[in-house]
Amino acid sequence: MVLVAILIFGPLGDVFLKRGMGQVGAVTAAHWIQVIRAVFTPWVALGIGFLLVFFAAYLHALSWADLTYVLPATSLGYVVLALLSTYMLHEQVDLTRWLGILLVSLAVGFVTRGPEVTPRKQREARPEPALGAPVRSEP
Repeated sequence: MVLVAILIFGPLGDVFLKRGMGQVGAVTAAHWIQVIRAVFTPWVALGIGFLLVFFAAYLHALSWADLTYVLPATSLGYVVLALLSTYMLHEQVDLTRWLGILLVSLAVGFVTRGPEVTPRKQREARPEPALGAPVRSEP
């Protein structure tokens, strides 16, 4: 259920941000007042709210699953994002982009077929490095 929330709230938040910024127009960091005004426009604020829910769900998923499981699972949001962009923003997604999205989705399918969490024995066998200690990679 958490991964479903990630797949819904992330793309929706991005679409709402895009819609809001389309109404606001170009902003630059040099004119930070424009950025602050943009944050408080309705669509941008809604997008930020949805992305905060996405981030909370993402944190929750990382608390019980490996990053190498969660991050590829979240990349399925590209499919949702392309569909939402097509229907809500009326963007043209050409065949090349759809093929790219399909390729990414198939690759993600391969990656997520493994376990959600590294088995406990393997995690306990690898001591966590102390802060500031050099990390050695194993072959």
